[in-house]
Amino acid sequence: MAAIMIQGCGSDVGKSLLVAGLCRLFANRGLIVRPFKPQNMSNNAAVTPDGGEIGRSTALQALACRTPPTVDMNPVLLKPQSDVGSQLIVRGRRQGVMQASAHGRDKRELLQIAVESFRRLQQESQLVIVEGAGSPAETNLRTHDIANMGFAHAADVPVVLVGDIDRGHVIASLVGAHAVLDEADRARIRGFIINKFRGDASLFDEGLRTIEDRTGWQRLGVVPWLHQAGALPAEDAMQLDQSGVAPAAAGQGRIRIVIPRLPHIANFDDFDPLRAEPGVELLFIPPGQPLPLDATLIILPGSKATIADLEFFRSQGWDIDLLAHVRRGGRVLGICAGYQMLGNVVLDPERIEGHQDSARGLGLLDITTTMTGDKQLRAITGTDAVTGSAVSGYEMHLGLSTGPATAHPFICFDNGTTDGALSPDTRILGCHIHGLFHSPAFRSAFLARLGAQSNNEDYAHRVEQSLDTIASQLEQSLDIEKLAGIARRAI
Repeated sequence: MAAIMIQGCGSDVGKSLLVAGLCRLFANRGLIVRPFKPQNMSNNAAVTPDGGEIGRSTALQALACRTPPTVDMNPVLLKPQSDVGSQLIVRGRRQGVMQASAHGRDKRELLQIAVESFRRLQQESQLVIVEGAGSPAETNLRTHDIANMGFAHAADVPVVLVGDIDRGHVIASLVGAHAVLDEADRARIRGFIINKFRGDASLFDEGLRTIEDRTGWQRLGVVPWLHQAGALPAEDAMQLDQSGVAPAAAGQGRIRIVIPRLPHIANFDDFDPLRAEPGVELLFIPPGQPLPLDATLIILPGSKATIADLEFFRSQGWDIDLLAHVRRGGRVLGICAGYQMLGNVVLDPERIEGHQDSARGLGLLDITTTMTGDKQLRAITGTDAVTGSAVSGYEMHLGLSTGPATAHPFICFDNGTTDGALSPDTRILGCHIHGLFHSPAFRSAFLARLGAQSNNEDYAHRVEQSLDTIASQLEQSLDIEKLAGIARRAI
């Protein structure tokens, strides 16, 4: 079966987007295509129909292939929950915590699992497009690598290396990778792509020749800056770090929705549809900055480390800002961990998240959350108890939240169960459900209560259109026939 692996000269060079675009390109040519990422590290995850979780970027790539996501597409997922440890997800299921000190240990078992998942995808498809993680030139991680060259050799998959020209020194990145890789790894790379080029690509012709001469790798094209990428879910929180400081006043005629940038923020693509609303100014507030006084709504987002991020929230003085916002009549929404933070206390008697076994909550909802080892992973449909609007989304959380406030739930599921809680005046509300704002009816009704009119855009349709546009741009900027040849079969 045909397969190709896209690796990069570093993180955030555009690997995920290129794989998504190539998946849609070849799917549009009528091929059965599957995405694959042997190991990912991200707190943005998606629930699969088979009841597991995988990285959000891989789920997007499955959408690009027009196929449901499965746990085989991302068999190893690391979800950072502290500076020294990550939750380990294997084939969609939580397997405990992997400490940073263990990353250098022999991971042959995880590599075998990854190869087995890859082989299953090969059996059901005509082409598998594999995404690496980080950079293969991090030679200190090479011995036990399963994300880049370790996997490429084990599965016998050819590699294309991507360089990001927007961040500069792209020639040095590619030539430097060639210099530090060993001979077998160099030979595994069959070509290179220049990504995120702005302007006239012909101006880089001499640079392409320099890379070819110094590496022996063939050029496969120069990809322009893809503006449509802004309509797609981000791979990790690096993009939030670039969002800057909030302006002094909200834009004219727009409501301001603010989200504190927690260290372990998770599934922040929940809010992408709000970013696309013309009547909304969506701001992620970085550490060191107060929550704006003129916020219409403050959202506490999901987190991979509820107690640690709750303590961080307080250390920034954001708890004081939040309580002042509530006293002024402002509205608050908590999603997943953010909902748990709004309660009276968060308990972690088994220290599942870290060394701290409890933390005082923000006291805005009369609930108590206890962390348990059972992780809720499921898609849901239901209605919003405040407006009666239809909602859909997914649960992905540890912890059970109980208390008097849950007698007034926020979400009523179609199966008769409920989730979340409301304050008596419904200005403070929360639930564990991710993806609420992707439901146009809910988003429209929710924004109407805030004084904003929704554009009623079907966000899913916007993502589909963006994938098709990106695929078309890749068709024009890359030598697709050379790529197909590298994948070992004429396509």
